[in-house]
Amino acid sequence: MTDIRPQYRIIATGAGRALRRDRGRLRFDGADARSFLQALVSNDVESLVPGRGVYATYLTPQGRMISDLRIHHRDTHLLAEVPATIAARLVAAFDAVIFSEDVSVSDVSPGIEQMLIAGERAAEVVARALGLEVGQLDALAPLAHVETGERFVARSDDIGVPGFDVFVPSQLLDETIARFDGTGAIAISPELVDALRIEAGRPAYGVDMTEDTIPLEAGLLERAISTTKGCYVGQEIIIRVLHRGAGRVAKRLARLEIASPSVEPPAPGAILSVGGREVGKVTSSAPSPSRDRVIALGYVHRDVAEPGQHVVITTPAASVEAVIVGFAG
Repeated sequence: MTDIRPQYRIIATGAGRALRRDRGRLRFDGADARSFLQALVSNDVESLVPGRGVYATYLTPQGRMISDLRIHHRDTHLLAEVPATIAARLVAAFDAVIFSEDVSVSDVSPGIEQMLIAGERAAEVVARALGLEVGQLDALAPLAHVETGERFVARSDDIGVPGFDVFVPSQLLDETIARFDGTGAIAISPELVDALRIEAGRPAYGVDMTEDTIPLEAGLLERAISTTKGCYVGQEIIIRVLHRGAGRVAKRLARLEIASPSVEPPAPGAILSVGGREVGKVTSSAPSPSRDRVIALGYVHRDVAEPGQHVVITTPAASVEAVIVGFAG
C-alpha cells in the first residue's frame, strides 16, 4: 500500500497535482441543452449561468442511481464530469431520449484532460501557473469556474482540502504539467486523492454508490437534489421518501473512524456490527494522515445511524472498533 503521509505533509503547506483518470467528460451542445438536462437530472440546471456549475444525479424511474454528474456551464455548451467507466454508456443513454430537442451529446474525454490541484497553496499555485489572480480563485463557489485561454479552472467540491480542477485540451497537457511543476506542485497519488475524498465524506459512484443506491441513502439531498425544480426522472420516489417517509431511508452512508492508525484499512464489504448484529458494510477506507487514524465510509442501518455510535468492523484478519463521526454527502 502506498504511504501517503509524505505527500500529505507536503500539500498541508503546499500543493500537489493529480490527473483525474477516474472522470470522463460529456459535452452537451444546442439551444436546448439546459432544458434537456433539467428534465432528466435531480438538480437545477436551467438556472445555471456561464461560469457556474452544479452537482446532480441521474436516476431510474425507480429512484436508483444511474450516475452522478458535475455540470459546468461554459457559455456555448455544458460540460459534465461523469464516472469514466460509464461515460460511453451515458452518451448512449442520453442520446436515446433526445426527440425533437435541439441538443447533442458527445464523449469528449479523450480530448480534454482533467487535473486536480490540491493543498493549502492550491489557489496560489494555480494562479501562478495559469496567469490568474489568487483572489479570483478564492472567490469561486464550489463547481464555479473561470476561463483562461483554452483551459478552464473549477473549484473542486469533493476533497477535504482546498482544491481546483484544471480542464485542459489533451495536446496541452504536457505543457500544463510543466507549468505546475515549475510552481513547486508535487505529483500526488490516486491513493491520497481517495483519502482526501473519504475524509471529506464524499461518496464516489461505483464505490460507495451503485445502481441500487437511492441518493438519499448516500446523503446527497442538500448537495445534489433540488426540491423546488420541476419534474425529473425518479422524482416521484424521492418526493415520496421526503414527504411520506419524513426522509427516513433504510440505511445511511456513515463516516467512520478507527482510532488506531496502525490498523490496515478494511476492504470494501467488511461487515459492520453492533452487539453482534450485522448492521452494514464498509464501502471505502483509507489512512488519514491529518487525523492519524483510519477513516472509512460504510452503510449502516438507520436504527444505529447516530454520531457517536460504536460499531465493530470485522475483516478476515481481525475485528476492530470504530465510531460513527458523521454522514456522507
